[in-house]
Amino acid sequence: MQVSNKQILIDLCLQTFCSSSRTNSSSIIGESSGSSDNTSKLLASCGQSIRKLLAHLSSCIRTQTGNQELTLQRLDDLLALAKEKFYAFPFKDVPECWRALFLEASLLKFSALASRKSLSLDEKKNEDSNLDVIDDGVIDQMVETMDMALIMVGAPASEKMRLAIDFAMGLLQKIHEEMIDDDRSTQSPTKRQKISCSDSRSRFEFSYQDRFPSISITSPSLLNPIARVTSDEININNDDGNMDKFVKHMHQPQDRTLGAEPLIIIGSIDPWPARNQKPWSSPSYLLSKTIGGRRLVPIEIGRSYVDSGWGQKIVTFKDFMTEYMLSPAKEGEAKETGYLAQHNLFSQIPSLRNDITIPDYCYVYPPQPHSSCSPALKEKYTQMEELEEPLINAWFGPAGTISPLHTDPYHNILAQVVGKKYLRLYPPRETPKLYARGIEDGGIDMSNTSEVDIGVLEGWDGTVEEQEAERKKFPEADSAKYWDCVLEEGEVLYIPVGWWHYVRGLSASFSVSFWWN
Repeated sequence: MQVSNKQILIDLCLQTFCSSSRTNSSSIIGESSGSSDNTSKLLASCGQSIRKLLAHLSSCIRTQTGNQELTLQRLDDLLALAKEKFYAFPFKDVPECWRALFLEASLLKFSALASRKSLSLDEKKNEDSNLDVIDDGVIDQMVETMDMALIMVGAPASEKMRLAIDFAMGLLQKIHEEMIDDDRSTQSPTKRQKISCSDSRSRFEFSYQDRFPSISITSPSLLNPIARVTSDEININNDDGNMDKFVKHMHQPQDRTLGAEPLIIIGSIDPWPARNQKPWSSPSYLLSKTIGGRRLVPIEIGRSYVDSGWGQKIVTFKDFMTEYMLSPAKEGEAKETGYLAQHNLFSQIPSLRNDITIPDYCYVYPPQPHSSCSPALKEKYTQMEELEEPLINAWFGPAGTISPLHTDPYHNILAQVVGKKYLRLYPPRETPKLYARGIEDGGIDMSNTSEVDIGVLEGWDGTVEEQEAERKKFPEADSAKYWDCVLEEGEVLYIPVGWWHYVRGLSASFSVSFWWN
């Protein structure tokens, strides 16, 4: 008899997340813990009573003993305690033991939820008794529990545990899909025809076709367009010397006072599944990959991260889509912008990672920062370890998203999968005219971000009076030379390390950045 996905999930939780050897295994949190540390040592710093309580709760779940509701309550108490400690320190300084506690308690709560109802059916020992125990409400709680741990703590250092978590969330995805199929199979043909392009279990319905709103923002006129080439012209997989063209572009610049220049490459991501059979331009497809929109994501709220009133919050993917992507502001209506920005979405949801590939350009050894880069950036670049693989982040938002003028300590390939964006780039030599910020309140280093608001400076945002005030405050900014472009769907932009860049979403947009050094 074939074992159901629900039973496989329960067995995984009880045997792996609730294993009696968990407290003696290798570190469960970030790499900074060091491979010699283990969970038991980390948790000991939280206090012996906490470690013993955690071990007791793990045993109760694994052996199916004790009061299940009380077990869940105690796990919630431990999660609340760990979360309090997160707010008692700057986030980067939170002691490792509290991060370990948060992740360990989350894994146990996830397991308790998966097995809760089945454990109360002592008189029913056959597998069928488990088929309906994981319902919509339980899936909601399980996804929230695991995603909060992944967002707050990060992925475990242990590859075995990372794979186990990915497998568990993949099983939840399959269970969700099976529940949808079961619903549809019990409905009449007439009713099935009326189902929206989402599904009833996701509690999400589209009020229009399966695409993002066509609302767009007028693009600024281009003053100094960035050069464009086709992927065939610079395809580094060819044996005809084309690889040398990209290497030469980076290492043998035409203008040595500039260094490597930005470059748009057309067509290089056309083969991606995200651009074809698994389209990220389809809201229903994205929802289908997020367990009906249940996955949690951190988003930015507000026009720009340097504006007053800007904030962050964690929401379900479904709520982000409903509120910010698929409900555009009506004419004359003021509405906050929500932006899923610089998030490692693909580590959290590997099935979306499978829809893209790392561009070959990211495996070309890049040049050092140009001599005109600031000493701080050059020092930061040299101090960073060489990446084995590029850092991959998602940038997903409606028309009107803004990333203020800033620099990054990596070379960047920015791939435009859906929609279009306006970008303005200034070379490092223009830094004196761009009024870099410094150390701000709370000791936050903002020296990679300009004080100049490009939107206000150019009159795209704000009032005429605000534009005049911006120009008076930053008189040199107007004379700084820049390159600009509208990055269209299917194009990638190479941004050399140290180049200042301002990014403005012109439509609903999904971009992927690949940072490498």
